[in-house]
Amino acid sequence: MPPGVEGVWRFAAPAVDVTVSHARHAVRDLLVAQGISGPGYQELLDGVLLIVSELVTNSVRHAALLSPELVVEVVMSSGWVRLSVEDSHPYRPKALSEDFNRLGGRGLLLVKAITAESGGTCDVERTTGGGKVVWVELPLPRPRGATP
Repeated sequence: MPPGVEGVWRFAAPAVDVTVSHARHAVRDLLVAQGISGPGYQELLDGVLLIVSELVTNSVRHAALLSPELVVEVVMSSGWVRLSVEDSHPYRPKALSEDFNRLGGRGLLLVKAITAESGGTCDVERTTGGGKVVWVELPLPRPRGATP
């Protein structure tokens, strides 16, 4: 992990379609600025960007009526990165079945698969305000030549 990469970054955005690409670009720029870039980090970066796109899309599509704003948070610490999307809609999302004839509804399955493949964890928690936060925690790859 690049030295000095620890912190919490949060931003709120309206629950509208354009927020998906804005959130993805903001998270990418943040991670790159923190040294999470280059060949050793590309797989992690690609996974995180796909995850943020899926989580923000779910919030925009399914929670916007009751939650006109969403919050994206990135937490980095030694060895891991945590990404979360919070909205004020009370219902927990469900990963739908793997019906490949369906045109949508597989985003959370994809998030779970990327998380599991990376050795991470994901969950949904209620907020004190009655909404929910969907979060994913992924391990950072060891830099080449680093000792365990």
